Amino acid sequence: MKLSFEDYLKKENLSQHTISVYLWTVDYFISNYKDFNTENLHAYKGYLMEFFKPKTVNLRIQAINKYLDYIGKDKLRLSAVKIQQKTFLENVVSNADYTFLKKQLKKDGNMQWYFVVWYLGATGARVSELIRIKIEHVNLGYFDLYSKGGKLRRLYIPKKLREETQKWLLEEQRTTGYLFLNRFGERITTRGISQQLKNYADKYGLDSKVIYPHSFRHLYAKNFLEKYNDIALLADLMGHESIETTRIYLRRTATEQQSLIDKIVTW
Repeated sequence: MKLSFEDYLKKENLSQHTISVYLWTVDYFISNYKDFNTENLHAYKGYLMEFFKPKTVNLRIQAINKYLDYIGKDKLRLSAVKIQQKTFLENVVSNADYTFLKKQLKKDGNMQWYFVVWYLGATGARVSELIRIKIEHVNLGYFDLYSKGGKLRRLYIPKKLREETQKWLLEEQRTTGYLFLNRFGERITTRGISQQLKNYADKYGLDSKVIYPHSFRHLYAKNFLEKYNDIALLADLMGHESIETTRIYLRRTATEQQSLIDKIVTW
């Protein structure tokens, strides 16, 4: 008996979220275009390009191509659209705002959130990785992460951050379990972190467009390259498959570009 498309995707070791997106995309195509032929596929791609960002277009195209593989029509494949990489970094928290936010949180006694911000800025962790850090990892000094392909990436916790965390945990009388908890004593969610950071941005008069989890990961990368210019090492630390992905951090933010132009262009 032939595997269902969902089971076929599960065997490919895709995440549940990706599987849901793929299934929804194929259902949408079948409902609106009926048959998988060259004309319908190009019409669908045209529709996607008109209404969605290139990243979303490519995800939907991947879903359709995967289904074409599944039904044995892989010769009909759609090509991905080229994603134009910006020549500057956008919405990256500045070092000044990062320091200010930490200072305010500490001053107001919001120690957990002080450490959330510090960990985001000093480890380069994705928010989905941050919520998985345990007290045991803090004591060890690192957290080993395994990607879908079984590749190992080590998330290091710098010495100063490690020692400060241990002092805080001693005061909190906590010795085991997840590092960041919600008010019910359970592991905090990625959504909870994003929302709370937005709240603190509003409270302290910061631009909420730059106070979001991934912004601190960008800050980590930029600061790392400024202090230690080894892009291959940074690619490993960030968990990038390709060094090309890491190259964006060699670029300046739009604000930095503006500032430089203001200084340089006086003619």
